[in-house]
Amino acid sequence: MSFSETLAQALAAPGRQAIPFTDAAGEAGRPLVLHTYRAPGVTPDSPVVIVQHGMGRNGDEYRDFWIEAADRHQLLIVAPTFSNDAYPGAELYNNGHVLDAAGAVRPREEWGYAVPARVFGWLRQAGITRREQAHFFGHSAGGQFGHRMAATQDLSPFAAIAVGNPGWYTLPDLARAFPAGMGGIGLGEAALAALLAYPLLILAGEQDIETSGPSLPAQPEAVAQGPHRYARAHTYLAAGQAEAARRGIACNWRLVSVPHIGHDGAAMSRVCASLWFEDRLPAEATLAAWGKGSGAL
Repeated sequence: MSFSETLAQALAAPGRQAIPFTDAAGEAGRPLVLHTYRAPGVTPDSPVVIVQHGMGRNGDEYRDFWIEAADRHQLLIVAPTFSNDAYPGAELYNNGHVLDAAGAVRPREEWGYAVPARVFGWLRQAGITRREQAHFFGHSAGGQFGHRMAATQDLSPFAAIAVGNPGWYTLPDLARAFPAGMGGIGLGEAALAALLAYPLLILAGEQDIETSGPSLPAQPEAVAQGPHRYARAHTYLAAGQAEAARRGIACNWRLVSVPHIGHDGAAMSRVCASLWFEDRLPAEATLAAWGKGSGAL
């Protein structure tokens, strides 16, 4: 059975699925799992949301964070999951396995950032969606993954990209070596201009202000962006605006500061769904109630 047939069979009915996936066009030796949810009422014309998990490698939980919104808005949720066994450490996941252990640039087709678009291509090939573009959401390590994906990949497969609470950012600077900047990996002015032009949504929790901890990047390049994730989001936006101004072009990024919310993947998933599919932030009282949660990486 081909993979498109496997997808079509697995996603024929509403509900959750865990579908093994081998990215034969990328790193075929490193398996993934697609944690999916098809809401009742989904058709091939329904929106597809690709959800990228955090450092917990918990694609099943991130998929579940979107179920309420999926049921309300008839969404297909697909969470590609990069396990710690197959993709150990930040270099192979957050940083896309762009560089090998010696620091040399690996083949572009093997970068992890190519996976979401290829997964969406399989969904189209299987007839599961007729949509020409997907939505992409990533939180924490998945937010690192997401904004670096936006910096390095063709953006035409994506109707919207949102990143929530990344620990640090690859700055839009071709003079800085990746991952601190976009330099040294074969990107040029065209890629930088495309990134600045894209309506990237940056979600920053106002309470995501811890200044130390095992999940907060603490290398000098990260600390230079600010003491905590909330500050670093603003540094990234300012860097994009400055680079755009230098080139005389627009920076179409949007930063949404989210009251009451800290480093919480579940809450940020609900915030993103509300912004995308209801065109509003959740009510202040709702955000305050969510802010009392324990959070999820």
